[in-house]
Amino acid sequence: MEQALWSRSCRALRQRLESLRRAGVVQLVRPEPFAVQPAGIPPARADVGPAAGDTAAVAAPAARRPVARPQVEEVAGGPSAAAGTMAPAPPEDRPPSLSRPAALDVLRHEVAHCLRCPPLAASRTQTVFGVGDPEARLCFFGEAPGADEDRLGEPFVGAAGKLLDRILAACGLRREEVYILNVLKCRPPGNRTPAPEEIANCRTFFERQLQILQPEFLCCLGATAAQTLLRTTQPLGRLRGRFHDHQGIQVLVTYHPAYLLRSPDKKRDTWEDMKMLLRAMGREIP
Repeated sequence: MEQALWSRSCRALRQRLESLRRAGVVQLVRPEPFAVQPAGIPPARADVGPAAGDTAAVAAPAARRPVARPQVEEVAGGPSAAAGTMAPAPPEDRPPSLSRPAALDVLRHEVAHCLRCPPLAASRTQTVFGVGDPEARLCFFGEAPGADEDRLGEPFVGAAGKLLDRILAACGLRREEVYILNVLKCRPPGNRTPAPEEIANCRTFFERQLQILQPEFLCCLGATAAQTLLRTTQPLGRLRGRFHDHQGIQVLVTYHPAYLLRSPDKKRDTWEDMKMLLRAMGREIP
């Protein structure tokens, strides 16, 4: 009989707690301790010992049912509140969005410690993240750092970089007004073409850079940059002369300045590409 009453009490308590949870209650008040006694048995008094002649009580005190002390029941769906309250859980704190420079610094730190390509990580002097105005409308996207870039930690600072500066000047732009980055953040030994697995390892970094920068226009310098960004195998000659879309960014493809140093006859074609870019940006052609 006692066991049946106890089981019914437990079921009733569980049903009550479930009802409160559905009603939005996340915390119950801890009541003062009380003793749960089976029906028909008077509560025991702490100051009165067993009745005279009650040998069963003296011989077997463990047979008495222990006092039940209900604990605070925390309902799923919210953290504990202070005793005596039933307020809902406070809203989750959300950190404010980082500015573009701050977000780029976070990513720059991650790139600097990257070891995804062990041979490149072992041979590099430093990673080459990117440089320029984080708020720029126009980005230039190259292939990989060379020896000068590896030494100085900045993209396009060698002979190809000087030619890029002259192209920018011809367009009425300065390096400080654009943003420049590469597919790879480490120099491939001997300035070789990046391997597919190296490109795959670095894709996350340059894609996140572009997501942070959100430029309106992007100029791919060379076939490696264009084919990597656009995920295509089409040759550069077929990619030139029109705009492509990459996640809402207008992408134009032209020759890499290093290629122009070897093939100066392609400079005229590059200038035509730059004029197309300037017209799309609404800038006057010098």
